[in-house]
Amino acid sequence: MTLTVWENRFGWEPGEPLLDADAHSSDDSTVVWSTRHWSSPVVESAFPATELIPSWNCTTPPGSWLLVEARLRSDLGWTPWLTFARWCDRLPADGGAITRTTVEGQTTDAGHVAADAFVAAPAHPFSAWQVRVTGLSADPAGPWPEVTLVAGAVSGMVIDDAPVSEAGAGVGSEIAVPPHSQRLHVGSFPAWDGGGESWCSPTSTTMLLEHWGVGPGPDEVAWVTQVPAASDAVDTAELAVVHAVSRVFDQSYGGAGNWAFNVAYAATRGLRAYVTRLRDLTEAESFVAAGIPLVVSVTFTSDQLDGAGYDTGGHLLTIIGFTAEGDVISNDPNSHRIASNEQVRTVYRRDQFEKVWLGKHGGLTYVMHPHHVPLPSPPSEANWA
Repeated sequence: MTLTVWENRFGWEPGEPLLDADAHSSDDSTVVWSTRHWSSPVVESAFPATELIPSWNCTTPPGSWLLVEARLRSDLGWTPWLTFARWCDRLPADGGAITRTTVEGQTTDAGHVAADAFVAAPAHPFSAWQVRVTGLSADPAGPWPEVTLVAGAVSGMVIDDAPVSEAGAGVGSEIAVPPHSQRLHVGSFPAWDGGGESWCSPTSTTMLLEHWGVGPGPDEVAWVTQVPAASDAVDTAELAVVHAVSRVFDQSYGGAGNWAFNVAYAATRGLRAYVTRLRDLTEAESFVAAGIPLVVSVTFTSDQLDGAGYDTGGHLLTIIGFTAEGDVISNDPNSHRIASNEQVRTVYRRDQFEKVWLGKHGGLTYVMHPHHVPLPSPPSEANWA
């Protein structure tokens, strides 16, 4: 697993005008967009790689948007440039230039784009990759998207029954992260992936934003007129979950769980954020010891994770600490399927949690932190930076 990050110094090159229509808008008229682009250096992988997850930190002033692409080299040669995002940090109704979305149907002999990740075909791991971002503006003079970070997380997924990791630096530490239950939003805003029942990712993201003091204020959530029917505390913090959904919803994917979209939203709130993979809970402990909570992805049946009380084919929750015995303290937005913030904080057995996190999802993690808060030192084969 490796992570490559580029920050702040992007040498933009002018591009040709692009004629484009928003496929998800009722107004499907073609617009002529001025363009400029930046391409990363080609990155050679130190191992046969099977997955690439791009991330970006970007704000899009009204009249602008960002196109995120990547290409990969395998024994079949280079793929064409594949689209990972047509990104805009707001809705069209709120001044967004386009509808935020990924693009379906991108399959090559070398692999395919699965919303937020490129997944290599089993016989064709890739050995090199490259990311390209294109800023688009309705006016040749701008404004342009403001990009501060581009990253790529690369892994060669090997799922095995490795022994549980040894407890490390984070043992006995807990970060005070405000709890929020997605269950409070069940039935609200059904146009966004059926409502709160599937809002685990933006709810987890909202918890970290609130922890760092960068969540949306009352003026930013004033548009939320439909409140959760089951809510026991409808306040600005709960409405912030709906705000997050509106800023991460992927129209083509049809959900609010796009990994890169969630970290990109966190970046618009002033955090430095990206998607990566961690190797075990010992690595997660180093973040907790540094005061940095994480969002991670898990898959399990209820008998695989004691105390959860539900099954999931893919769920995002937080790691906010570790007990003295090394077990995981999590703010789990599914809150035992009970619509209460009091049910969010949960302690999970270390061995069980590590297995359901590293298994199908390979340690997938959102890293979100203020620029002034340093990360722990990365390992020699760096998977964070």
